[in-house]
Amino acid sequence: MKSVRKAGMWTRRRFVQGGLAGMGAVALAPLVLPKYAFADTMPDPDKILDTIKPGNYVPKKYLDQFGLAPDAVLWDPKKDWIRTADWESIRSQFAGQSVRFAVGAADADSVQSTLKPFQQLSGINVEVISIPDASFYTKAVSAFVSGSARFDALEYFSPWLGDFSAPGFLHALDDYVDKYKLPYEDFADTYWQNYALYSDKGVFGIPYDCDFKMFMVRNKQFKQYVGHSASPKDTVKTWDDVVHFAKTLNKPGAHMNGIGYMGGRGFWSTYTWEHIAAQYGLDLLDSDWKPQIVSDAGVKAVEILIELKKYAPQGIENWGWADDRAAWLGGQLAMNMAWQDQANQATRPDQSRIAGDEPVALYEPRGTGADARFAPPNLAGSTASIAANARNPEAAFVMLAFFTTASLQAMNGAAANGVAPGFMSVINNENFQKIMPPAKIWGESLPYAWAEPRIPGMYQLETALGLELNKAIAGDAKPKEALQTASKRWEEILRRKGFHGAKPPVDYSVIHDRMWLGRGKQAPV
Repeated sequence: MKSVRKAGMWTRRRFVQGGLAGMGAVALAPLVLPKYAFADTMPDPDKILDTIKPGNYVPKKYLDQFGLAPDAVLWDPKKDWIRTADWESIRSQFAGQSVRFAVGAADADSVQSTLKPFQQLSGINVEVISIPDASFYTKAVSAFVSGSARFDALEYFSPWLGDFSAPGFLHALDDYVDKYKLPYEDFADTYWQNYALYSDKGVFGIPYDCDFKMFMVRNKQFKQYVGHSASPKDTVKTWDDVVHFAKTLNKPGAHMNGIGYMGGRGFWSTYTWEHIAAQYGLDLLDSDWKPQIVSDAGVKAVEILIELKKYAPQGIENWGWADDRAAWLGGQLAMNMAWQDQANQATRPDQSRIAGDEPVALYEPRGTGADARFAPPNLAGSTASIAANARNPEAAFVMLAFFTTASLQAMNGAAANGVAPGFMSVINNENFQKIMPPAKIWGESLPYAWAEPRIPGMYQLETALGLELNKAIAGDAKPKEALQTASKRWEEILRRKGFHGAKPPVDYSVIHDRMWLGRGKQAPV
């Protein structure tokens, strides 16, 4: 792609084969519009674009709650792709064509709700194929390897980007980004670099659901039991403070525990461990692709999780995202470690029992010691890509550009449906910050984000580590012992993926800075 191959440009920044039913996929009925033969028989694009506003996509109760008008602008129109795209040209090329879009079941509703305006604007018919999230990876790999993946585009867990890109399963998007002037520079660096780029090979995805892990508290309970409010910057400053306040706020008799987190087997406990270890200086791998998880930072993070378990609900070692979310929004926790959508949903009375308890997100607690740093964690999230054997790759790109555009993503955030925007022009927008309270701290933290590398095998590495961490949290292994066992497993996975050969599949120097953007910067706290 011409514009992005300039020096330094990039550094600034879920599958169906043959029988869908046999794979557990559910094809949602596509919205079938007339197959317009000519662009001039289609609706006026400006009139359609005028309907894409909060009053039509964000529940009125939320607009009223946060004092925003139905036509409030939560984005920058100059950076909102759907408002700068040449829809007449798009129609002339693609009207009447069809695209099949495979998505994880959790996000299918957000896609289906905005199909109509896209199809009216483009004339492209879309079939949404919903696949259970828990089986997405296995079904995807099976379909890709078989060569019979019957979809054009897919939205999937971002850590799988390396697994899908390296074998050639995905279509390179560089030329399309150029042609359609995708405003990629508006994405926060950590999302573009870790959700879009595969090593130095180019663009293979568009950031779709841009998650960010945060630390959150119920201020009403904090004031009741601690004696004062929790200042976002100055109260819970370190993980030692977290342990102290978890103990103080732990009130089982009042049906409230001091803290919650995801300690379940697999990647859940990995993400929680990384959340803490990153603040103590964790680097997962060195420049020779040797695991660095058996480190002071790694051991300290396990020890903190074990200590925090004393003030968490019973069974925390079995918790994944759904368990943690239910406990937090249901009022069982005083503090929580989770993604920003839970800090957002906590403010909505129809989604949360704690909306009146002043739930608030805080700046990331820091570690202590010489290697401590401000490294708020960008973990999980989702990417949207095009299959290498897509029937209509360019039409699929237009569809993905629409679904990832700033205005739709801003309204997803405002509607608190769990899909979050990655555009800085949205996250820093004053109206958006009103209706999504965690956004201000989120936006100020993004330039310092810590992330896993999107390399082949990352999902296997996450899972292997999480199995051992879970044993430590459950009391079945010592912290260092668990990490040592995981490290041996990592060596095996990395060797199998070719990282210890003469020519690793990824150049370490390319991804080094992407894993922690705060290097050399003055932290805000």
